[in-house]
Amino acid sequence: MGRGRAAGYNDQREMILEQAAHLFARRGYPSTSMNQVAEACGLSKATLYHYYKDKYSLLVSIAEGHVSRLQALVVEVEAEALVPEQRLRELIRRIVEEYADAQDAHRVLTEDVKFLDEADRERVLNHERDVVSGFARAVAEVRGESLQAELSKPLTMLLFGMINWMFTWMKPEGELDYDAMAPIVADLFMGGLTAVKPPKARPSD
Repeated sequence: MGRGRAAGYNDQREMILEQAAHLFARRGYPSTSMNQVAEACGLSKATLYHYYKDKYSLLVSIAEGHVSRLQALVVEVEAEALVPEQRLRELIRRIVEEYADAQDAHRVLTEDVKFLDEADRERVLNHERDVVSGFARAVAEVRGESLQAELSKPLTMLLFGMINWMFTWMKPEGELDYDAMAPIVADLFMGGLTAVKPPKARPSD
């Protein structure tokens, strides 16, 4: 019985975070109230406060949870026995896949981290730095140079420039979904325009 209650409690917390992230992403953190979060969740305000004490705790959980998942996927990919190019391609595939289900959380991380207190903001930014460092290591390995090489970090930030803003224009139900876009990003980044291959056709329903 206890385990069942715990699972339900955690599921409810995740549902609340998803709804709050959606509201923050659409309305902005300052313009969203706990009343609106409660309404979006189909909960009373009292029940919402049972799970999260205030709006700020929602922001911390959304931002830190999202960037921690990105950090974990870097650790997982680095633990795999992959040659440098395969590792970088797998990192790109995994992060694009993560963004596919976390567009709202990513927008919150990108735009609302400035509303965090200094200690919380620095902790979240340290997670982000770890993610960037993991990609920079992969970029340096593909280029056959040390992480301290002049272009490793700028190239990594250019890669994130492609990936991070996909959520502003990408429509998963469009002609190209996230599974199709990940290899396109990898081909373009590593080989240039002429290296990009047309995606495989989607299977018909």
